[in-house]
Amino acid sequence: MLLEDKVAVIYGAGGAIGGAVAQAFAHEGARVFVTGRRLDGLGFAEAAEVDALDEGAIEEHLRAVVDAAGRVDISFNAIGVPNAKILGVPLAELDVERFALPLATYTTSYFLTARLAARHMIARRSGVIMTVTALHARTGIPLVGGYGPAMAAKEAMTRHLSAELAPHGVRVVGLRPQAIPETPAIRDAFEPRAAASGMTWEQWLEFLAGRTHPRRLMTLEEMAQMAAFMASDRASGMTGTTVNLSMGSLDD
Repeated sequence: MLLEDKVAVIYGAGGAIGGAVAQAFAHEGARVFVTGRRLDGLGFAEAAEVDALDEGAIEEHLRAVVDAAGRVDISFNAIGVPNAKILGVPLAELDVERFALPLATYTTSYFLTARLAARHMIARRSGVIMTVTALHARTGIPLVGGYGPAMAAKEAMTRHLSAELAPHGVRVVGLRPQAIPETPAIRDAFEPRAAASGMTWEQWLEFLAGRTHPRRLMTLEEMAQMAAFMASDRASGMTGTTVNLSMGSLDD
């Protein structure tokens, strides 16, 4: 198993991506501690209600994990912001509070969970810090407000964290899928565009798939399996980078 005897903490495990990653990590042998703002739907025995924007709550939970399991090997941040609050308004008409919401939320949560996990990992000179971004980080997409800049900021943070932490034995990597039909986020992204584009839901999926090399979109299982591989020692040469999972729709 790829993650046998590893100890992983998942933030945002109540979401589709966080939940799938937690299941994949557990399947590969990791002891998984899942967190969310609410316990509903977390589905793991070792689950805790943790606000991933609350520094004290994060640190208290990490201490509990270390007390229970002896260490933290993997920190995976998959928190999300409801898209209805951040999508669908042209930038020229967007108020600054709504623009800043995803920037503040995504970057602050990633910074806090990464920094606090790093303090535990540096002492052991071992660990992997991970997050997930989106295609918006690398290409211009209309009606996404501050979401695209927030994803780009997370990818920049991945590089900078790695530059500082890699000499201490800690890897930092990200995953960048294009669109995963099984997640609520893709439908939320479609709805603000539906009236303007005249597309149906099926046409929207076909449009997105048509931009990829295999003419299909990535599945949640494929993304989660890649997360497990990147968290494993087999990916020890990967740090300071975000893995392009856009299936060819975005050139590297």
